[in-house]
Amino acid sequence: MAEAVLMPQSGISVESCIIGTWKKSVGDTVSVGDVLFDYETDKASFECESTADGVILEIFYHDGDEVNVLKPVCAIGSKGDDISAIRVEAGVGQVAVDDAPSVAGASTQYISAITDESSLSIGPAEPGSEGVVKADPADISPRAKHAAERLGLYTGAAIPSGPNGRTIERDIIALAASGSVASDVSIPSTLVSEPVPVAAVSNDVVAAGTVNIDLPLQAAGPYSDKQFPKIRMLIAEAMHSSLKGSAQLTHHHSFDATEVQAVRKAFKDNAGPVTSGVSIGDMILFTVSRVLTEYPYMNAHLVGASTLRRFERVNLGVAVDTPRGLMVPTIFGADEKSLIEISAEVKELAEAARNGNIDPDLLKGGTFTVSNLGPTGVEMFTPILNPPQIGILGVCGLTTKVRVTESGMEAYPSIGMSLTYDHRAVDGVPASRFAQAVCDRLAQFSILLDI
Repeated sequence: MAEAVLMPQSGISVESCIIGTWKKSVGDTVSVGDVLFDYETDKASFECESTADGVILEIFYHDGDEVNVLKPVCAIGSKGDDISAIRVEAGVGQVAVDDAPSVAGASTQYISAITDESSLSIGPAEPGSEGVVKADPADISPRAKHAAERLGLYTGAAIPSGPNGRTIERDIIALAASGSVASDVSIPSTLVSEPVPVAAVSNDVVAAGTVNIDLPLQAAGPYSDKQFPKIRMLIAEAMHSSLKGSAQLTHHHSFDATEVQAVRKAFKDNAGPVTSGVSIGDMILFTVSRVLTEYPYMNAHLVGASTLRRFERVNLGVAVDTPRGLMVPTIFGADEKSLIEISAEVKELAEAARNGNIDPDLLKGGTFTVSNLGPTGVEMFTPILNPPQIGILGVCGLTTKVRVTESGMEAYPSIGMSLTYDHRAVDGVPASRFAQAVCDRLAQFSILLDI
């Protein structure tokens, strides 16, 4: 009897995944545990293992397809087994191949100005329809729907390329890149009648307006184009949305790093293998987790435009640079964890993020974020908020400053701190009090460690 292999659910918040590359083909014999294909969520990649022994009888979804979790992706059994029920459950048994919409035939037909909701018709062109394209805006994957909501696009305007004419996330991204379709998440009840303005780019002029994207760019010399990977597109969307949707302001502070350097050296010289790995960055995370409990208005989310939601526990987001792009895993309950525990956990999270196998649920739920660019030598920067959080603390590099003492001029090591906050939720003075408190605790870190 044939068995279905289901798309795994890698995290309770994941609704769909994109298949990367199949490692097996129809007709191959597999055993339980054999890797069938790799797949990715928004931020991480995984491998799907076979859950049955036998022959791969049919593959329902292919490289690049977006598939809902717990949906059959292939059937495994003995030759001759009936797989019709599995095929229907996979959503590929209702439409004959010859009747499936032709994506190629719908390549360039778009409607950019629509005034009559009843005449809306977007999708593959039909004979006698004068090039009007039709699609069912309801047949869309969850990931595509979320992308459309973030970008403010009408899903029915996308050219579907998924299985059985389904609109998937890459179709929404392609629609956004075209810059030629009206956008409004409330469509079709209120349709936009003008095309979305996009930036017209040339060597000499950058002007706002509607452009013909087919016009060649005038390059000064040889060049190469590289399409953004999926995670880069998501980061770009998030950063642009953050800046557009909040009132961000950044304050720059600094603290005397003499104390944290001394503690770091003591850990390294006198402690065991676990504590010897404690870094100044770990000390900053530990300090921030404690200070946030004293300034709860910074450990909060802005809900809507008028509600500040304060959290009792500190779930500390930590920005991590990975080969796939920026990720922000979360140390849950950081205010209740010791310095050693935070040090160990942040290293585990960073390693999982860089390897691409981090649990997606660990990339959510943060109440405040710390972004450390100190190792790169940055002396000052403007971190961007991670909404709905209202604060993010940027850690800068080590510099040498001079101060006046009773005996004359004295040089000392200094580390800069750049706090970005949402001015809608908190004013400058309260935000500065928080940042200064972090700096004061770090300047006397050994006292904080003894508390």
